[in-house]
Amino acid sequence: MSRRIPVLIVAGFLGAGKTTLLNRLLRSRELRIGVVVNDFGAVNIDAMLVAGQVDAMVSLGNGCVCCAVDVTELDDLFDRLAHPKQRIDVIVVEASGLAEPRNLIRMVTASDNPRIRYGGLIELVDAEHFPESRTQHPELATHLRMADLVVLNKSDRVTPAALAALRTEITDLVGQVPVYATTHGHIDPALLFDIPTRAPADLRAPQQLSFDELLLEEAATHDGNGECGNGCGAGHDHPHLHDAYETVTFTTPTDLNPRALIALLEDPPPGLFRAKGFLAFAVPEDSRKFLLHMVGRHITIEPTTWSRHEPRTTTLVLIGPGLNPEALTKRLESTIHTADTPLDPQSLLPIWRYVPSTEPIQ
Repeated sequence: MSRRIPVLIVAGFLGAGKTTLLNRLLRSRELRIGVVVNDFGAVNIDAMLVAGQVDAMVSLGNGCVCCAVDVTELDDLFDRLAHPKQRIDVIVVEASGLAEPRNLIRMVTASDNPRIRYGGLIELVDAEHFPESRTQHPELATHLRMADLVVLNKSDRVTPAALAALRTEITDLVGQVPVYATTHGHIDPALLFDIPTRAPADLRAPQQLSFDELLLEEAATHDGNGECGNGCGAGHDHPHLHDAYETVTFTTPTDLNPRALIALLEDPPPGLFRAKGFLAFAVPEDSRKFLLHMVGRHITIEPTTWSRHEPRTTTLVLIGPGLNPEALTKRLESTIHTADTPLDPQSLLPIWRYVPSTEPIQ
């Protein structure tokens, strides 16, 4: 739908589980990930140990690329990672435990690189130590309000009642921002970004088994006689607690009212984290197709043209934890233009607020 590479920012104070989540993403065999880290030494990526050195850019055994930089170098780094020869699917920026997320968001959203787009701020929270973290770091509340998705990690270390109370407290802070509870950094990458369709041969050439693959094999053959690798103790076979998320698809051959759609996106339903798709509006004087990318409260709409044999159909995919599919579908249906009178070009003004100044890559 768009070849812009999403740039995902993973933030959270020390001990929240950023590195664990990052390493789990890196073990995905379906992705080529560009990783940017501040606290390079804290990231337990075994392929780096094999390399024996830390350069500005290190190729990992699973086709991913990792970079150790100061955040002031991000613009140049994005240029390198987003180059077509890297064939990167997603860029993940792991902020240091003391980094200011607002500055990272500004650097991504203000970038004039036409090959990247903002993929959201994921703020990790330690469920067990949230009260202490909030007392020690009062700015945590501000960081949470900037997040597009709050990941409530280590949820197994608190009682169900305490977890429910913590969800309520965080929801009171962040409003409509989705809250996803999990343990040990387990999160489905498909919640965070699109998983490309690619043959395994496209990810890497045949080679010796890398350290990260050995870890995967060890986890797959674990017979319960040793450590499970998640700090749960010997002989402990258990499911990892994590929330489910919904994917809602909405398709209609009837054109939409742009003002009604923008009103929905600016006041999204609870749980909505991402939305993407093709839009057709009931404005005869502008019959273009519009591509939507929405992450949290960040909306990007790119005008393009329908191909000759492509049906003029609005198709949207909406993703998030805790979505109510029936209620969401009803709200989307309310954006369909049902009046007999077509809309004039002025109706598109709310859309143009979210069209970037640079043209999309064709």
